[in-house]
Amino acid sequence: MAAHQRHVTSFETISVDVPEVGLAAYEAALSSVCDAVGFFRDHETGVWRIEAVRSTVRNDPTLSAALALAARISGIEVKAQRAPIAAAGWLARSYASFPEQLIGRRFSIRGTHLQAEATPGRLALRLDAGLAFGSGEHGSTRGCIRALERVAWRRPEHILDLGTGSGILAIAAARLMHRSVLATDIEPWSVLVARGNVTRNQLSRLIRVRRADGWRASVVRRHGPYDLVLANVLARPLTLMARQLAPNMAPGGTAILSGLLRYQARGVLAAHLQCRLRLEANLQEGSWVTLILRRPFR
Repeated sequence: MAAHQRHVTSFETISVDVPEVGLAAYEAALSSVCDAVGFFRDHETGVWRIEAVRSTVRNDPTLSAALALAARISGIEVKAQRAPIAAAGWLARSYASFPEQLIGRRFSIRGTHLQAEATPGRLALRLDAGLAFGSGEHGSTRGCIRALERVAWRRPEHILDLGTGSGILAIAAARLMHRSVLATDIEPWSVLVARGNVTRNQLSRLIRVRRADGWRASVVRRHGPYDLVLANVLARPLTLMARQLAPNMAPGGTAILSGLLRYQARGVLAAHLQCRLRLEANLQEGSWVTLILRRPFR
């Protein structure tokens, strides 16, 4: 989710329909030039609709450039549709497209608009349905939460959520393990959204949200080494950060990495194996892969 503060009087939606393999590239492209981005899956066809809202701008070359880059990265070229819309109409669509999500054995993700009782026996995480990024619908988010359930028995003391987005993984970790979490993101809007969701889930005592540029940030390095690192971002930054991950993990520590399509997982894994991390599990959710890695004790 991206947002930029502007004084505007009109808005437009920009929408594209893409297969799952094109979702990450087009979502990132529209996030870079729009005020807000949401994505909704057609469960019958498997096609994702990405809808972006921004202030009305005519003849803006940055939009065309962002879409061209997404097409080149994904290998999928689609035509964007543009139309004027009231902001409230987009929010209503977000509500309708965000039912309760049941993930793994323990969790449910619920929008703040839902009035019915939560599913019994689940840890309910509450998010603002108007901020669709990180809502639990995406396969990479679901994979990370399933991975959390697998490693929770280790009771990690020091936890980092790198690129927290909506804060959903930090919230899930704190709720499941009752441990403190440092959640960071480079985007100011994501930090604002994550803090709101942390407060909404009454976890401000356990979760600190900070703006930080990955491992470059002193706040991230200072609180290591980490027993658990969560990073649901994209393949390229994960690959580039591989050499920095292992030195900032405690011996025996665990890393959960996602935001990877199947064809990208091998390259990301290879980069981390070269840094002497070991693969513990490979979880799949549709076209998305989540890697569970461990640093050996020796």
